Amino acid sequence: MVLKINFNEDKPIYVQIKEYIEDSIINESIKAGERVPSTNEFAKYYKINPATAAKGINELVLDNVLVKRRGVGMFVTDHARETLIEKRKELFYKSYILPLKEEANKLQISPEQLVEMLKREEQS
Repeated sequence: MVLKINFNEDKPIYVQIKEYIEDSIINESIKAGERVPSTNEFAKYYKINPATAAKGINELVLDNVLVKRRGVGMFVTDHARETLIEKRKELFYKSYILPLKEEANKLQISPEQLVEMLKREEQS
């Protein structure tokens, strides 16, 4: 696995590490059963504190996306991709769909008109 994270100041580093691993699982550059880089590998490569990397990785363990195999490393669980996709769909709904519906209501755009707008975008 190639470690290519361009850290930005908008989010804590541990969150960016977590999202990088999640994205890698979702796009299947890391597959179920595969080992992810260790906290020390992240720390050495990016010159960050191992505790910072561990925080992001440990959140994925708590979410049952990664599992620790003592003495071997962290591995992607069999259901990780599906879990992450469902989580991201819910986040997408809350972050984009609900505000979209709210704005559409303000502008008196009917659900049918909204669907037509989405279809029109598909065709272009």
